[in-house]
Amino acid sequence: MTFDSKAFRDALGCFPTGIAVVTASSEAAGGEMSHIGITVNSFTSVSLDPPLVLWCIDRRSRRYPAFAGAAGFTVSILASGHRAVSARLAGQGEHSLDGIALAPTELGPPALADALAVFECARESVQDCGDHAILVGRVVRFTRHDGAGAPLVYFQGRYGALAQNQA
Repeated sequence: MTFDSKAFRDALGCFPTGIAVVTASSEAAGGEMSHIGITVNSFTSVSLDPPLVLWCIDRRSRRYPAFAGAAGFTVSILASGHRAVSARLAGQGEHSLDGIALAPTELGPPALADALAVFECARESVQDCGDHAILVGRVVRFTRHDGAGAPLVYFQGRYGALAQNQA
């Protein structure tokens, strides 16, 4: 029996997920620090005590070494108005944060200025798992921005939004 990877991916797409941008700092040419970002839909909580979260990255990604080697990362939960930012940081190519409205963090990697919530995380562990790695972070600070809009979601290969304050 052969395994149909496309059908598997399509079946996974039946599970709606929230969208986040993860940022990290890395050393650029010349020793300067630069910031990069990546769109993820694999963000989830792991533990309340201690406060741990995780997200996954393809180990074949050119961004993998920077994120896996970073001392920490910042997770920004996207609102429906972030569709263009999400698309820009999701694919191949441009991953700089130039031109994106950012907010500084105490940890270093910036947050999206108008994110629904922000989690500043110290790297706890990196676990290889198939073609991806699981990055676990210990949350050292977080903020929540009520009234920042409806969350951006991904379902069956398309962006969408949830209505606020509705069951």
